[in-house]
Amino acid sequence: MSRLPDPDFWKGKRVLLTGHTGFKGSWASLWLRKLGAEVTGYALPPASEPSLHALLHADGLPHGQFGDVRDGEALATVTRKSEPEIILHMAAQPLVRESYATPAETFDVNVMGTIRLLQAARAVPSVKAVLVVTTDKVYRNDESGRHFRETDTLGGHDPYSGSKAACEVAVATWRSAFLQERGIRIATARGGNVIGGGDFSADRLVPDIVRAALSGTRLNIRSPLATRPWQHVLDCLNGYFLFAEAIYNGASAVDALNFGPSPAELQIPVRDVANAIQAAMGLKPEWDDVSSQKQPREMQTLGLDPALAGESLGWRARFTQRQAIEWTARWYDGWRQGKAALPLTLDQIDAFTKGR
Repeated sequence: MSRLPDPDFWKGKRVLLTGHTGFKGSWASLWLRKLGAEVTGYALPPASEPSLHALLHADGLPHGQFGDVRDGEALATVTRKSEPEIILHMAAQPLVRESYATPAETFDVNVMGTIRLLQAARAVPSVKAVLVVTTDKVYRNDESGRHFRETDTLGGHDPYSGSKAACEVAVATWRSAFLQERGIRIATARGGNVIGGGDFSADRLVPDIVRAALSGTRLNIRSPLATRPWQHVLDCLNGYFLFAEAIYNGASAVDALNFGPSPAELQIPVRDVANAIQAAMGLKPEWDDVSSQKQPREMQTLGLDPALAGESLGWRARFTQRQAIEWTARWYDGWRQGKAALPLTLDQIDAFTKGR
């Protein structure tokens, strides 16, 4: 079993969470507040309807603020006013296919938005630790099917992946040039393909499955045989929180960590994920293969080796990929049957932390 976040550490900690209105950000803000942290959010308004943020925070996050990470003045203001001790930077343009349509904007958000945040952090004495969330796609993928390690070469065949690899370089530059001398510890977290209840984003597999189910339409799958390091959002966030604790305490000597399922698990293709989630929701597994249609290039294989996270943090995925799929389907099935998102989400956080 993996270690879990320390409530005594997080109680009363002032945390600035960018991207708090997104899928992972919504789970993170709820869990951090449950741990006792004082969370200030900064993000664009939710991009989907429904949105998990609105479902969990009917009146908004108490200290949440809508804003764009490209607005350096607004970022500086919210950082100065919230006086964070820890910054968790999750705000991003997170979609591969969208990055083909808006490549310059993707780089502006993901690279320059991060730099503007780091510039804001430099000016606030309370900041002790910054964790920048990137992606499993930062590696130069040769389609060999191997599991990438933190020391592998960075790169990207699409604008999203390239922007996140560039973000890694920017973080390393600001670390050595500016942040170390200020006593600010900074690291990057590279999470696998995260699934879980409440993701309603456009152009993602699980939300597409749910939308098809709700509308009574057939699901289209672009790459049925593509494989990804599937992991539940709680496993991924557990890694982020443990990493943030470690860099805050000066207990980690590593600058970047992978978080994903064990390489010992069999790679699960997209078609099997779709079949399993549809079946778990009580639906007949069926979909249409649209891979013959012209599509922007996406990698067919992707895997991470999270061994270093185990060695340095005592972290490992508490769920197998199959369990992650089951928990995801269970959330959506409950919500589809009329259960409120807040108790569904809190129940899963409780069950995860208690090992149920």
